[in-house]
Amino acid sequence: MPSLKGKVEPEMSFPLVMGIINVTPDSFWEGSRRPDVAAAVQAARTMQKAGAALIDVGGESTRPGSRPVSIEEEEARVVPVIRALVDEPGLVVSIDTRHPEVAEAALAAGAAIINDVGGLGDPGMCALAADSGARVILMHMQGQPETMQEAPQYRDVLAEIDGFFSTRLDLAVAAGIRRERVWLDPGIGFGKRLEDNLAIIRGLGRFSRHGCPLVMGLSRKSFIGAVTGRPVEERILGTCLYHYAALTAGAAILRVHDVPEAMETISVWRSLQEEQPGKIPTKAVFSP
Repeated sequence: MPSLKGKVEPEMSFPLVMGIINVTPDSFWEGSRRPDVAAAVQAARTMQKAGAALIDVGGESTRPGSRPVSIEEEEARVVPVIRALVDEPGLVVSIDTRHPEVAEAALAAGAAIINDVGGLGDPGMCALAADSGARVILMHMQGQPETMQEAPQYRDVLAEIDGFFSTRLDLAVAAGIRRERVWLDPGIGFGKRLEDNLAIIRGLGRFSRHGCPLVMGLSRKSFIGAVTGRPVEERILGTCLYHYAALTAGAAILRVHDVPEAMETISVWRSLQEEQPGKIPTKAVFSP
């Protein structure tokens, strides 16, 4: 079992940018696909140079309607990329997976964060996170990627996600995961209607009561196209505007395809901020 306990993470101030590396042939935006190790590593280095503190490596698309891949295939896609990235100074690597077997292989290769779109629903993932000491991103998803957008329904999307976070955080802590090692992601686009996504952005601050940094994955998603009428290739302006709204509502980590634009958005947002009680301060530090 890989263990990160005792390892020192670099200090980085919130908000942070997490760059997306999809080592997949079928992620929802063609421009984000990195077909081989060399392309993935070069893209990650470019993102880090532009300001990304975190790189999230994924080997299975979880876009709506996607089909799962085998554990073996997912590992074969991500492990060589992670091995090539972990020696980059100041870079923290995350593994985007819902499978504990893949997460374990990724941690052994040097990843430090488990980004679990399954929200720690697999007991094996809970046990792995607890035993390894890895940081965890706990995400909300209604249903499964293959069918999650067929007919999502909520009575009160904020209350239901808030309740999900409460339940899963209790399970995580009971399994031995330190609460301060958990980040929360409400799962924009994962079993959500347009109105649900917009409600989450407006009401994001509600989830700050859990005391965990909030992750937002908004980049180029279909709800932006529904609002602006733009295809995925032309959604960068809409993405940045929603980034700004999320930061204002309390987001601490932006998971993005376009790092320079996200960094510029943060710079503009920072220029207008004053420290306010109850919000994650701009000087908060990502540390062990």
